[in-house]
Amino acid sequence: MRASAVLAALLTWCCAPALAQQQDGAALYATHCAQCHEGDAQSRVPGRTAMQSMSFDHVLGTLTSGSMAPMAKDRSEAERRAIAAFVTSKAAGSGVAADAEGRCTQQLSGFPQALDGPRWNGWGVDLNNSRFQPADMAGLTADEVPNLRLKWAYAFPGASVSFAPPTIMGGVLFIGGTDRKVHALDAKSGCTLWTFATDGAVRAAISFGQLPGSDQFVVFFGDLRANAYAVNALTGALVWKTKVEEHAAARITGAPTLHSGVLYVPVSSLEEAAGSQPGYECCTFRGSVVALQAATGKLVWQAYTIPEVPHPTSRNARGTQLFGPSGAAIWSAPTIDPERNAVYVATSNSYSNPPAATADAILALELGTGKLLWKRQATPKDAYVVACYGVDKTNCPDDHGPDHDFGQSPILATLRDGRRVLAIAQKSGVVHALDPDDGGKILWQTRIGKGGALGGSEWGSAADGERIYVANSDVRFTRDGTRQLDPTQGGGLFGLDLASGKIEMEVPPVPCGDRRQCSPALSAAVSLIPGVVFSGSVSGFLRAYATDGKLLWEFDTAQDFKAVNGVPAHGGAIDGPGPVIAGGMLYTNAGYGQWSGVAGNVLLAFEAGTE
Repeated sequence: MRASAVLAALLTWCCAPALAQQQDGAALYATHCAQCHEGDAQSRVPGRTAMQSMSFDHVLGTLTSGSMAPMAKDRSEAERRAIAAFVTSKAAGSGVAADAEGRCTQQLSGFPQALDGPRWNGWGVDLNNSRFQPADMAGLTADEVPNLRLKWAYAFPGASVSFAPPTIMGGVLFIGGTDRKVHALDAKSGCTLWTFATDGAVRAAISFGQLPGSDQFVVFFGDLRANAYAVNALTGALVWKTKVEEHAAARITGAPTLHSGVLYVPVSSLEEAAGSQPGYECCTFRGSVVALQAATGKLVWQAYTIPEVPHPTSRNARGTQLFGPSGAAIWSAPTIDPERNAVYVATSNSYSNPPAATADAILALELGTGKLLWKRQATPKDAYVVACYGVDKTNCPDDHGPDHDFGQSPILATLRDGRRVLAIAQKSGVVHALDPDDGGKILWQTRIGKGGALGGSEWGSAADGERIYVANSDVRFTRDGTRQLDPTQGGGLFGLDLASGKIEMEVPPVPCGDRRQCSPALSAAVSLIPGVVFSGSVSGFLRAYATDGKLLWEFDTAQDFKAVNGVPAHGGAIDGPGPVIAGGMLYTNAGYGQWSGVAGNVLLAFEAGTE
């Protein structure tokens, strides 16, 4: 399970049926929520501190029509409002709206810059998901990195996480938010060009492209209600919207990938959180890739990661019917290989028994049909739900696995001698290299971390033609019953030779000192430009290292900022997306109020030499 999937476990309904509407928020929280948010499972869900950073309207919206709506469906409106008021310590309408002064003075009639100029499109900057930005696109050299200075900040109202990476095209920055909106900003100043309201929060990267058969440019993205969208990039007007999966727990957490007029959408789910309730018939979700016509949003094909439809298996100790096989969600962006006519995806753990042979695996699918070409499983028998870490383990599968799924995209790289490698790091702490031209044959495997539910490599790695750079998380918690981050465990940045898997660069964990809510863990995705690796820390620091491991620059994001849109802004733990570099500027998210991380709500933009 992706560690960050647990924003999805916000206000997870762990226990009993509805109480009388007259009960107050504290009693409702104590009965329905405290077991998860105050107990041993808190490492998987936000605690009270994180939820107090959110606005009342944000929490209520999440419960009413957001990602938690399927699990909160049995709660009355009064109950939802009472719990939102209690966990946020705020009243209705107390959220801060975006300041109108943050809007650009002129509307777009065209793109401010050329579309073939500096850009970062989608999650991995290219179809290979390399997260490597070439020099001409980066506009930033290793010599200039030490001179990076903050230029502007943009804040998301009522949020405790900043979890959607930006896309930069034609001088416009496109980004999703927890406020269930997509924002188009001027990339240089941060002023708002337009916003578009979505059914659910948008946490994935946005893909930019031209509408087939048209001169219209659009942005494609998915939300946490499993909707895929195409929106006019200049005006913010809806072009089409498609529900890609009807399962109530389905969501889109990975960026859709656009190729040759087809949009490839990965589908994940929240069911390993919902499935933890002992009265829930766990589990019936299967991950999938959905191919849509980019012009219309119409279905081309849907390929499930588990071919077998879940069927009744056994009953749990309380008599609830259980189902399987299930799981194998796809958390990350698909990787396209035109040479092999293939799309590669990485899958999550199983949710229930029997464990699927395609969970914790790399799958190669045919681009035109979704037919499975080959599979390579890394961790067998990894059936797991959030209950395995909770007090009530009723729905935890027997002989459950370690939760060592893949949370990042496979990287397709070409070596200097022309050989190709499909490389990916795993939550197990192991980095794998497969041969995409020989049925996914294992080329090498190298351990860089201990692994765990929040361990190993989480969100993303970066690679050029010589190395893959991998950040190690290995988040751990203190054993004193407080469920605080262990400031002595986790971290480390590695550069591995792509041909052999040999570790050629290693940056040791950076100690936390006296910083509160700190871990040296590096959970966020890393990004790469020639000669420089960027890595954000759970401690809140963004750091840049030369490829020999020398520290070039660091910035502490865990502080208050003055936001261009007039919203109170604070940085914090860096997790999820990695930095985006384009046109001489660097953008990073800051704030991740999960599993005791420091909450925040800001996107920061840096430029070399500015004050």
